[in-house]
Amino acid sequence: MSDLITKIDALSPTLAKQKRAFDLERYPEYQQRLLDLQKLKDVLIDNQNAFVESLAKDFGHRSKDDSLIGDILTTVAGINYHMKHLKKWMKPVRKHIGILFQPASGRVMYQPLGVIGIIVPWNYPLFLSIGPLATALAAGNRAMIKMSEYTPRTNALLAELMAQRFDKNKVTFVGGEADMAAAFSNLEFDHLFFTGSTAVGKHVLNAASKNMVPVTLELGGKSPAIIGKDMPIKTAVERFLFGKTLNAGQTCVAPDYVFCPEDKVDELINQTKTLFNKMFPKVSGNSDYTCIVNQGHYERLKGLLTDAESKGAKVLSLAQNNEADDTERRVALRIVTNVNDEMKIAHEEIFGPLLIVMPYKEISEAITYINARPRPLSLYVYSFDEQTQQLIMRETIAGGVCINDASFHVANEDLPFGGVGASGMGNYHGKEGFIRFSHTKSIFSRGRLSFASLLFPPYGKLTHRLVYKYFIR
Repeated sequence: MSDLITKIDALSPTLAKQKRAFDLERYPEYQQRLLDLQKLKDVLIDNQNAFVESLAKDFGHRSKDDSLIGDILTTVAGINYHMKHLKKWMKPVRKHIGILFQPASGRVMYQPLGVIGIIVPWNYPLFLSIGPLATALAAGNRAMIKMSEYTPRTNALLAELMAQRFDKNKVTFVGGEADMAAAFSNLEFDHLFFTGSTAVGKHVLNAASKNMVPVTLELGGKSPAIIGKDMPIKTAVERFLFGKTLNAGQTCVAPDYVFCPEDKVDELINQTKTLFNKMFPKVSGNSDYTCIVNQGHYERLKGLLTDAESKGAKVLSLAQNNEADDTERRVALRIVTNVNDEMKIAHEEIFGPLLIVMPYKEISEAITYINARPRPLSLYVYSFDEQTQQLIMRETIAGGVCINDASFHVANEDLPFGGVGASGMGNYHGKEGFIRFSHTKSIFSRGRLSFASLLFPPYGKLTHRLVYKYFIR
């Protein structure tokens, strides 16, 4: 019998069993949560090679290091961070009680929500399943995880290994295609966590709202980069190119378009080509270079380029021999210039190795352009000038920012990660994730002594007049 649920009619009974199990253990103790996190860590560390192989097969080819860096290292680091800080996070937090309400005390207790639903995309199937799962278990919850249909081998392996360590009433993995995802979104979870596109996120939010299920939406969009006039172009390229080429650009926080001083655009293109070819001397057959995940996404990227070129854009392949292999689906990084708003590439999230370069005269032009569009998940600033940095920070809104780097904010567990507006709702990682998957229960406590009766009716007594006089001012 498969350890991966693939039938819609099995979803509701599975959720019901998990909820009953939660009712029997509403507040798992610290040692139990720590043990759960250790199990997750063991699954990843003990099976690294098997996961690397399954991910490579799911993608057609995926660089071993893309899997180790993007899926395993980051996830293990997150689990370690949870294990180190969990005891402190679980402690109730004292809160201030005003003099009007004395004598009394106040505190906040972080209580598990129940069963968390987690919907996982295909681009980082371990980091974006085990990462949220670790947070959910640290907060004392149970979880059902819907994996992407685009990574079937990884899904099956993960479900099998997790079933060896966790009872299905605590952790369950679900497979299947769009119909399963839709049914999953309609379940009455205690919280629903989704990572994926903005378009699908709207459907998830709509489905969850019917059952009043709170949601966290980790979406995408077009993440811009701005190179300041003071920034050496070679340095800027060294800081953003790894974030763009990791996983062949199939990363929600990859830079989507770069604003460059207009007199330095040619230098930017040349420096990007030089470094790209140093990192990847060839694309076809290069084990360090990841494939586009499937033919559908490959055709989507080709369609973006065809549409852009037909409307006046210029496309430059950065590979030595202008490589693009239809069989391997390895696509060398393309620089796209002369982009205008009539082109699909100007509006759609790229999610692949295509990079738009846009010139500017004054940095205010870049800020205005970004602010006229949906708020991005990430924004990247390349400048050593503090005034330039602060100007962009104050005048733009984005889910997260890197200054003089790209994408690494998502790998730092003590930085909350999430979008804003069209790029997401809510954040997680570290303590913020623990709180996201907990009910923050406020507790107001009195002892034997209480003066509250002084405020009882009938009103108009001296005590009322004194309270109004000294506290309504």
